[in-house]
Amino acid sequence: MNERVVAPRWALLLLAMGVALVFLGTAAGSQGWQAWWQVQADPVFRQIVLDIRLPRSLGAWLGGALLGLAGAVAQGLFRNPLADPYLLGSASGASVGVATYLSLLGGSVWTTSAWLGLGLTGAAFAGAVLAVGLTLLLARGVQQTLRLLLAGVVVGVVLGAVTSLMTMLQPQVLQAMQGFMLGSTAFLSWHACATLAVVLSLCVAMGWTFARVLDALSLGESTAQSLGVPLPLARMVLVAVVSLATGAAVAHIGLVAFVGLAAPHLVHSLVRCTHAWRLLLSTLMGGALLVLADVVARVLFAPQELPVGVLTAVLGGGYLLWCVYRDAHAGARV
Repeated sequence: MNERVVAPRWALLLLAMGVALVFLGTAAGSQGWQAWWQVQADPVFRQIVLDIRLPRSLGAWLGGALLGLAGAVAQGLFRNPLADPYLLGSASGASVGVATYLSLLGGSVWTTSAWLGLGLTGAAFAGAVLAVGLTLLLARGVQQTLRLLLAGVVVGVVLGAVTSLMTMLQPQVLQAMQGFMLGSTAFLSWHACATLAVVLSLCVAMGWTFARVLDALSLGESTAQSLGVPLPLARMVLVAVVSLATGAAVAHIGLVAFVGLAAPHLVHSLVRCTHAWRLLLSTLMGGALLVLADVVARVLFAPQELPVGVLTAVLGGGYLLWCVYRDAHAGARV
């Protein structure tokens, strides 16, 4: 079928799935659906649904959508299906920012309430932005895609080692960082949802504007240049999209693995389309995946919750292993 017919249908389906999962997430908890039925009559249930469950589920969708978008842009920019949002060192930079914050303010009142204000969120975002800046400095800009990729890998490894050193020197930091390192949606608030929604709108608009550049890059850099594509400007904007989307998501939900990598792969396996639709579908797919993982993490071993990042790593890693196994057997038959 035509892309103009298939892609919008998948977009509507994924959007409806996301809305349904967010609604389902508001019923995931010790009180179950009972909280919904008594939301008007009991102020306690109203607070549970409207101030805890709903912003958590909506924030999980927004965070997953940002990671899905960042993953799709990264894979198109680097022309590598294994590229993920953390490729430019943002995840390691966020970890260093959180470790530094906890080392300086560990045990204070600000640390315990950090997720509700700037605290850990601001430290993680600042660390992610500084890491991407260091990557761009080492790569001498965005002109060379391969050099940018290698610089991101080096920065990620070095900052990861810095984080390990800090936690080794101050073991109490590791325990405090556990929620961030494993990923968590438990501290999302309406303020966080508003921030994530603004960043997502901006990143989607920027990505959609330069989607045709990704189409041209898929034919090779030489071909893209011959078509008159402004590659330096496009690379700069697309790197900014990946950095901003990843930094905002990581700052609010921690290091959630494989969502940004698996979402574009799922979209590619479902529909073949241009990057304009791929970016949008990956955004919707990422949101649906993270909300689904968050709901499963809450109910699988209830009343105890699993870290959502652990669940996405297991499910996402399993899916990618299955893709490798499937492709290997398909190649063997050929």
